[in-house]
Amino acid sequence: MSMLEYIWIDGFGNPRSKTKVLSTPLQGTDCLNQIPEWNYDGSSTGQASGNDSEVIIRPVAMYNDPFRRIGHYLVLCETYLPNGEPHPSNTRHSAVKILETHPELEPMFGIEQEFFLTEGGRPLGFPQDINQYPAPQQNYYCGSGGNNAFGRKCIEKAFSNCLRAGLPLTGLNAEVAPGQWEFQVCSTGISAADHLYIMRYILSRTTETYGWDVDFHPKPIQGDWNGSGCHTNFSTRPMREEGGYPVILEAIQKLSQKHSYHMLHYGADNELRMTGKHETADYNTFTYGVANRGASVRIPRETERTQRGYFEDRRPASNMDPYLVTSLIYQTTSLTSSE
Repeated sequence: MSMLEYIWIDGFGNPRSKTKVLSTPLQGTDCLNQIPEWNYDGSSTGQASGNDSEVIIRPVAMYNDPFRRIGHYLVLCETYLPNGEPHPSNTRHSAVKILETHPELEPMFGIEQEFFLTEGGRPLGFPQDINQYPAPQQNYYCGSGGNNAFGRKCIEKAFSNCLRAGLPLTGLNAEVAPGQWEFQVCSTGISAADHLYIMRYILSRTTETYGWDVDFHPKPIQGDWNGSGCHTNFSTRPMREEGGYPVILEAIQKLSQKHSYHMLHYGADNELRMTGKHETADYNTFTYGVANRGASVRIPRETERTQRGYFEDRRPASNMDPYLVTSLIYQTTSLTSSE
């Protein structure tokens, strides 16, 4: 017997899931093709009307289930209409086509997912009284101790669950505001976005144990507090090879020409975060610089020194759709000519 947790993205950009039990376990190396299509009530997820409610889900990736353990799996699915066409909310379908164009470029993404752990709608470390606040930002970033790091036990459990699932996470750290954390995942092509959604799902499932929640809003606390981004590090094979620095600079120039268009697809309420303060650039102005965390795009010192590597697009919000963002960055920088 195998229990399969089918996971899909709803009409609001959030992971949903339900369980199917298979009487016989999956076998062999081609397990994904042994998993059947399924359906769900799209009228309850903002994706269909009640009189024609079925949305079809097709498995596209599978992971070890860290909650049920050996022999059970998390199954990421795409959403489709009954006529076989991709559902309008299915952004993965078009992203695959874009990211598989010129596979020899080997697009790689390192995505830094920032988020807040919350209890009762308030970040951990913040008093429940909305008129009261913790100590100002100073000691929370990469901090330790009960007055600085809030929710570490949950974070360590969620991180371990992600690794058990087989996600290629590359690190975690406490962030600048109380109750704010960051997980990092790195992969090539469509897998990077797939991994990020599964990471978000595992995070949310893990916090259930503590009676908490995860807030991916880019600015959940107004005032002199950092917001949350989803900084996206990007490179292609030519950028990573010797002599790649000019390729990186050309890519950044292309991004500057499409700044307004990118911002429309980089997450809801992102203008609340990108004020030019709290390690952000201005929402309406494109800038770049070496080691500059106040720029739209940051070039790492190591990239400048070795004249090859990657750059960091710091504009995407924490609630961004990774399928839209990764495919858009790749399309703009690598599949279009300079104007």
